[in-house]
Amino acid sequence: MKKGPAHIEIQMLLETAFAPSRLAVINDSAKHHGHSGDDGSGESHFTIEIESALFTGVSRLTRQRMVNKALGDIPGTRVHAVAIKASAPGEV
Repeated sequence: MKKGPAHIEIQMLLETAFAPSRLAVINDSAKHHGHSGDDGSGESHFTIEIESALFTGVSRLTRQRMVNKALGDIPGTRVHAVAIKASAPGEV
């Protein structure tokens, strides 16, 4: 599947902010076709799986806030929903 502009921007922002050792930006929009928040763009719902040393010793809530801050206005404005799975290296 071709990456759209929101997908590319999410990936770039996270790479810049966190220098992740692992990053997966998964477009889940097709699973939500016709549901609330589906704007027809094909970029309404994403899952982010990110591993970064910057998350070491940081609570799950703080990690979520860090990722949302790095994404700026994307979540809730340009993308309906973003699920975040953030971990530090070595965590299961």
